[in-house]
Amino acid sequence: MVKVIVIQQVYKSRKWVPRVYDALMAQTYQDVEIVAQIVDDEGDSKDYILDHYPTVKIVEPGYNIGFAKGHNELFTSLDADLFQLVNPDLILEPTYIEEMVKVFADLRVGAATGKLLKYNFDLHQKTNLIDSTGVIVYKTGRARDRGQHEEDLGQYDSQTNVLAVSGAGPMFRKFALEAVKMSRAEGGFEFFDQDFHSYWEDVDLGWRIVNAGLKCVFVPGAVAYHGRLAGARKGGYLNVADYRKHHAKIPARIRRLNYKNHIFLFIKNSPKLYWKFFAREFFMLGYILVFETSTLGVLPEFFKQLPKMWQKRKWIQKNRKVSVEELEKLFVDHPTDLFRKTKK
Repeated sequence: MVKVIVIQQVYKSRKWVPRVYDALMAQTYQDVEIVAQIVDDEGDSKDYILDHYPTVKIVEPGYNIGFAKGHNELFTSLDADLFQLVNPDLILEPTYIEEMVKVFADLRVGAATGKLLKYNFDLHQKTNLIDSTGVIVYKTGRARDRGQHEEDLGQYDSQTNVLAVSGAGPMFRKFALEAVKMSRAEGGFEFFDQDFHSYWEDVDLGWRIVNAGLKCVFVPGAVAYHGRLAGARKGGYLNVADYRKHHAKIPARIRRLNYKNHIFLFIKNSPKLYWKFFAREFFMLGYILVFETSTLGVLPEFFKQLPKMWQKRKWIQKNRKVSVEELEKLFVDHPTDLFRKTKK
């Protein structure tokens, strides 16, 4: 039986722990080790886990290590065939891991994700609304969770290849992680890009796995429920007033990381820098200059990191094992996709 290590980074998530960990303990797949990385112990999550789930291994970095670096350290120190990541607010159905493991019988599969539906933690209710069925990317540089906000009517119930997987509940093959790891100037290696810290690092890793000639796969039979606090706005970008209202709810630090990292994601991984990418970024910068000047605070960090990101692009493209034509088949591309609305 293939060994799976489940990794969960516990960050201000005490209210979710009982339901999430009860679901982990109910998994039908047997060869599983669960590791909880305690990043922020607000609410005594560690004590609760130790008292109620004594088989869980506790790891404590001692500070807010960030999503990327925290997982990189665990990927390096732990030994397993497969790593199953579980967000602090993700509830797995009992067969989730079992269904995910099946697709890795194909040795070309480097990463996979199940069907993630939304969960209402306030009402303790599952919903029939899609959170993610994999990540799709446009030639504009826009990336989004496939099907997000749509009612689940079985429209995505076919196993399919995607360009990347959401970081909420992905499974990674150890070999795939080793194939795409990059060295850091200060020493060591990274799997998730630590210069991203958080946001878009999941899409970046999945896309790099595809660039390495492996596959990211959506597994419809693996179902989980996600209490995501933020996501893409339902209406896309065309309604500026609605978009402003949506962005106003997002902390400034997250908006800055989101803006910086989505540009670096495309610069690093896209085989071509399409004109639509520059056109969209021109309009996005105009929006920020008029309505969201606080986001400009990330520009010093952006320009400081840009040379390093360009070097990472050169390494990724030099080692790319999939053709431009094959990659472009995974892009979503429409004549109006510069600010195209999410399909309802």
